[in-house]
Amino acid sequence: MSLDLSTIFGRDRDILIGMVHLRALPGTPASGAAPTAITSQAVEEARTLADAGFDAILIENMHDTPYMLRDVGPEIVACMTAVCAAVRAEVDVPIGVQVLAGANRAAMAVAHAGGAQFIRAEGFCFTAVADEGLMSEADAGPLLRYRRSIDADHIAVLADIRKKHSSHALTADLSMAEWAQGAEFMGADGVIVTGAATGTPTDMQEATDAANACGLPVFVGSGVTDQTVRATLDIAHGAIVGSSLKEGGQWRNKVDRQRATNLVSSRNS
Repeated sequence: MSLDLSTIFGRDRDILIGMVHLRALPGTPASGAAPTAITSQAVEEARTLADAGFDAILIENMHDTPYMLRDVGPEIVACMTAVCAAVRAEVDVPIGVQVLAGANRAAMAVAHAGGAQFIRAEGFCFTAVADEGLMSEADAGPLLRYRRSIDADHIAVLADIRKKHSSHALTADLSMAEWAQGAEFMGADGVIVTGAATGTPTDMQEATDAANACGLPVFVGSGVTDQTVRATLDIAHGAIVGSSLKEGGQWRNKVDRQRATNLVSSRNS
């Protein structure tokens, strides 16, 4: 599958994807809200981002810490599918899904059932030692076979390379260019380059290296603010933005309408 950015996002460059971080889902340590309340807040935040001018929404179970490695329960898949379908009914922009940590086949199932257009995948190629433990097996082979088996080839896979919140000692001999080439070889539709942690600025030289090394679209996935978005998009095809859109610039908080509007305005300047 070759990712046609204009088909999915309506543009080839300057793509802004806004994060909707769901409240802690049922069964996780911080859970407390009913699925209806989780869904209602997600819809509200998605509307805010779409109204501000974001090109797409990415739904993620960020509050489910500590994360499970690859395998999440049916309660997570069920709730995220309900949220995705509800957001799909309320906004016209493309939707993406990420299920932490590295639960890429679950994300694909949610996206397919919920009417989303793409997923964000951790551990797609090579290996890493993440917060959750060793992601010892690359998920590209199983994930793309699963996508084919459920007739979901229309759902794009944006793959994190040298993922944040991880140690990369096992792949220290691989450059960012080689990571990008590996993701392309393994069948990713786009790659995501990040800083070391959520909200941490991304090294623009690494984004440049990835863009120069492969023919895939490159997205910057952490640390983008209204002060840096224009320079970021001069290098990358798009940016995935979360923390700087939230009240007080903290990812745990709700989306702030003014912050979202300001970032889109800076993109367009």
